[in-house]
Amino acid sequence: MITCENLVKIYKTADIEVMALQGLNLQVEQGEMMAIIGNSGSGKSTLLNMLGGLDRPSAGRLTIGGIDMQKLTDKELTRYKRETVGFIWQNKARNLIPYLTARENVEIPMLLHDRKKKRERAIELLEAVGLGHRINNRLEQLSGGEQQRVAIAISLANRPKLLLADEPTGALDTRTSAQVMGLLRKLNADLGLTIVIVTHDLDLAKQVKRVVAIRDGRTSSEMIRRQDEYTTAESAPADGEADDTHVEYAVMDRAGRIQVPEHYLEAVGAKNADKVLLRLEDDKIVLLPADNVK
Repeated sequence: MITCENLVKIYKTADIEVMALQGLNLQVEQGEMMAIIGNSGSGKSTLLNMLGGLDRPSAGRLTIGGIDMQKLTDKELTRYKRETVGFIWQNKARNLIPYLTARENVEIPMLLHDRKKKRERAIELLEAVGLGHRINNRLEQLSGGEQQRVAIAISLANRPKLLLADEPTGALDTRTSAQVMGLLRKLNADLGLTIVIVTHDLDLAKQVKRVVAIRDGRTSSEMIRRQDEYTTAESAPADGEADDTHVEYAVMDRAGRIQVPEHYLEAVGAKNADKVLLRLEDDKIVLLPADNVK
């Protein structure tokens, strides 16, 4: 569904250039539900904007559903945003119009549709997200979790093939977050939607099978759920104790470069080192801080 090859994004101002993406590589399969994590400034929001057609790469290759995003005209890009991709934002002001009802909010992306079909589709979507009894309620009558469910229904209005969720549970409590994640998993399974969740919350990210970490504009590591891990995502602990549910792999590019995860460098006292020593011992590559080598 998504292929990023050596993706580069440079933002220019009058006096400075910022390289937000520095040769990022990523693949997402059709129908996959995965998460992208990273600290502020890592490049994850820039990547999300690229996937959503809100920004264009400076260099590299980006294809989504077989579409070469760099070759799209402005008109084709508008059609892509309207027909291929759906967004769920953390900020409710970007999702919802407060003085409209839940149904009226869901109808907004379908303004050009037949009035009857538009209403039927909105009711169908609200029922799908568990809000069939709230269709005529205004936003102030809905809880935070219910408002986010309305936002999910809006994102599905035009039957997208790709759903992008930016911190979808960032403003919700733990219980409501679990409900929203459960709904996204159900939509992924029932509709075959490809879902990419962008977050800084590792515990939230680990509720999906694959987690890609971005650091300094590049994919740094991938965490894949263990094959023998039978604990369901719904019952996984949300207090940081799920560390053994996934196996972490460093991502290596074609030139053999990898980023060593920060917690590994911290563990050996090499986080701020400018060089490290590599040794080949039997069938293992051993990394040591240079100042600890004798």
